[in-house]
Amino acid sequence: MEPLLTEAFRYNKWANLRLLDVCGGLSDQQLQLTASGTYGTVAATLLHLLAAEQRYMGRLAGSKAEINERDDPAPSLADLREHAVRSGDLLIEAATRITPDDTIEEERGGGRYRIHLGVVLLQAMHHGNDHRTHVCTILGEHGIPCEQMDVWEYGRATGALVPVAPKATKT
Repeated sequence: MEPLLTEAFRYNKWANLRLLDVCGGLSDQQLQLTASGTYGTVAATLLHLLAAEQRYMGRLAGSKAEINERDDPAPSLADLREHAVRSGDLLIEAATRITPDDTIEEERGGGRYRIHLGVVLLQAMHHGNDHRTHVCTILGEHGIPCEQMDVWEYGRATGALVPVAPKATKT
């Protein structure tokens, strides 16, 4: 198994792609659904999630964001999936090389801050989990099934969680 942080970003990429695959089966009307307490519509949340990943990659690797929330027209789900593959791979790579000494400086809230790149990685992970949950909440609120995409399901999908004995049956 990969080092834990690398494995965590393998999960992040897998979960993003799984969610995009689920949303690929939605109608244009369903992509505009929202629910109380979430970021916005399904489409806006997916765009925000992946645009933010690209901004994190700018901090981690100096790469330029290819999409942002102000894009008009917004990228298609197929385009977002391509971005998710690229940013997912870059986050996995960044997780292999970030050290305790790696920092950047940037303007935030009117001040200049030094930020450890590990915090940027953790923010990327948290942000992805948060907004994937938002999309699943919206879908559930409207009676649309959402695939399991938690870490247990990732383990099953990747062979990291395998049964060693049959399920016990109740008698």
